[in-house]
This record gives sequence, C-alpha cells and structure tokens, in this order.
Amino acid sequence: MRTQVGIIGAGPAGLMLANLLHRRGIEAVVIESRSRKEIEETVRAGVLEQMTVDLLNETGAGERMMKTAMFHQGIEIRFGGKRHRIDMHKLTGGKYIAIYPQHEVIKDLIAARLQSEGRIVFNVSDVRLSNIDTEAPVITYQNENGDTEELNCDFIAGCDGFHGPSRQSIPKEIRKEYEKVYPYGWLGILAEAPPSSPELVYAHHEDGFALVSTRTPEIQRLYLQVSPADSVGNWPDERIWEKLHLRLSADDGWKLTEGPIIQKNIVSMRSFICDPMQYGRLYLAGDAAHIVPPTGAKGLNLAMADVQRLAWALEDYYETGRIERLAGYSESCLRRVWKAERFSWYMTSLLHRHHGYTPFDYQIQLAELDHVTTSTAAAQSLAENYVGLPLEFGEPSLSVT
Repeated sequence: MRTQVGIIGAGPAGLMLANLLHRRGIEAVVIESRSRKEIEETVRAGVLEQMTVDLLNETGAGERMMKTAMFHQGIEIRFGGKRHRIDMHKLTGGKYIAIYPQHEVIKDLIAARLQSEGRIVFNVSDVRLSNIDTEAPVITYQNENGDTEELNCDFIAGCDGFHGPSRQSIPKEIRKEYEKVYPYGWLGILAEAPPSSPELVYAHHEDGFALVSTRTPEIQRLYLQVSPADSVGNWPDERIWEKLHLRLSADDGWKLTEGPIIQKNIVSMRSFICDPMQYGRLYLAGDAAHIVPPTGAKGLNLAMADVQRLAWALEDYYETGRIERLAGYSESCLRRVWKAERFSWYMTSLLHRHHGYTPFDYQIQLAELDHVTTSTAAAQSLAENYVGLPLEFGEPSLSVT
C-alpha cells in the first residue's frame, strides 16, 4: 500500500492530522492497534482551548461539540475557605475554554475522516518502522486477520502515545528524554449529579487538593489528591464525599451536590518530554513526544498544536518542495511544549498539598495563592496560559538543552 503520510495512532493527534491533511489535498492512511469501539468508549476528560475548538470547526468536526459542549469564561481558585474567580474571558480579550470529553472529540474526528472517505485501519499489531532516515520510510504491521502488510510513504507521523513504537524508533544516542514524577496522584470519580458550580473549581486545602469539573449536565467529574500508591479499595463512597466536602468548604454557604458514584480510578502524575520530536522522515506528535500532569489541562491541546504545525509544514513541502518548516518542526513544537510543561508544573505546585514542605515553604505557597488571586497581572498570566498561548508559526529559535 502506498500513501504520502503514514499516521500511526487514531487518537486525537493522528485523527486531526489526517483531517487537516485531507483538506490540503495530501493523502494519508491511519493505522490503530485498538478497535473503533474501544477508542470511542475510552472515557477521558477534555478541557479544550479555544484554538482546539476553532480547529475542530475548521475541519468540519465541530458541529456536535458546538451543540453539547459547555463553554466557560473563567475558573475558580479556592483556598482558606475563600472563593476567587479568575475571569479568563476579560483578562484575555474574550477567550474561553470548552468542556467536551476527549472520547467525544475522537468520535467526531472519526466520523469526519470516514465521511471524507479517508482510510483508518483498526486492530493492527506488531507495528514496525523502517527506513525512517531515508526518503522511503516503511510501516510494517499485521492486520486483524494476522496478515503482514506494508505501508510505503513519504513521511511517518508517530501519534501512537507514550507506549507506541514511534519514539523508540529514534536512536537512543540521539533522543534526550526529560521526566518528572510528582509525589501524588488523583482519585477521580464520576457522579450522577447536576453541576455544583458553573465553572471548574480548583481547591487548595491543608488536607489536599480537590477539583470540581463537569462531564455533562447530569454527570459531575471530581478529583481528590491522594498518594499515587493508594488503592481505590481504600476509598468507599462515604469517605470520598467526606473529603470532598472538607477540601471544597467555603465560608459563604456554597454546597457540593452529591449523587451516586458510577466510576472511580486513580491516576499518577508526571511530566515527560522527548527531544527531538523528529528523526529523518519520522515526526512525533502528542503523547508520543510529551506528557503533562492534568492540572494545567494541556495534554489534548498540545497534541492539536503539534499536528497543526506538522500539517502546515507538510503542505509547504508538497506545494513548494521546501523543507525548512519540516526541518524546524521539533524546535518550534518544543518551544510551546516547554511553556505548557512550565504552566502545568506551576498549577500543580500551586494547588497541591506538599507534605515535605517546611512551615516556611507552606506560607510561601499560601502567599502565591493570595498573589495570583489579587493581582491583575498575575491573574492575567494564569488566564493567558490556561486558555492557550497563541500558535505562532513564525516563532524565533529557542535552544532546548
């Protein structure tokens, strides 16, 4: 089989890239190890920057999102029993975020891809990359019948997540990997209850961090800071609600709405970056290249920024033959990635209870919370990062060492 761009992975990055390339007249084939049913039913949260909302609309995949997503103009930061709203819409010149689950984004992108008669090959296995340092890279895989197939292409986009084969195909002596593992996890629950707040609530408390989000008008998504080594079995429903009420308490009479808990899970938190994000004719995007803790809500949005930049560079190559934008893909992406990692680290450090802190360290943390909720300049910086920094294609060079 022959195509111009072989895309490994039918997550948000791979599917969006395929749709962007189709609109530019560039052929692509997407291969995916899971079934369509599995990827569409893997429930994950989704906070979309306005850039991501605009991109979904641009590619014709945003109609259902615009009808069902919840659009927020601010977030709330809570500590010391006080509630403080960050008016992102006002502070950023009218920007907003959308609450729309990632698996719903995937459903929309798959539908748009199939409507355009683009090819997605599900249920593949034993994916291997070869000749990536030549002008004729090859993806070899087994289809769902166990037959070996080859996909010959001009370029490979590795959108296959942290555990996929793409990043491992970059020689070890060339790639540098950065990682930070945070000493806490999140216990996440889904509860059948109407929203307790019209916007997301990030709460700092001596007992630990808590977050109130919304999945649908009938389903709340809530999180508690726990040890990453903790077990869901240690968290009966009564204990979960007790801790949520404690950590979210406010002195103005605000109440948390309870309901039946229908899902529980614990996720660890870490940051990861692979540098470079390209080698030969292979280009990494999304979780294959970088992971952020969820506190900053950047994972899906970084993936969308990567593939938007890659599609732009590939379009330039096929239209003009120029390779400068492809050659600069990794450096320009990493500039944005490191800023997102910085913001995610900042939000994580700002809001979680650090049990190794000295009394001095803890007072500094409280002072920073007070500063960011009372200083217009500090709040504006947080808001600008939260809604998403501009995607500037002509960014100056930045060395990452």
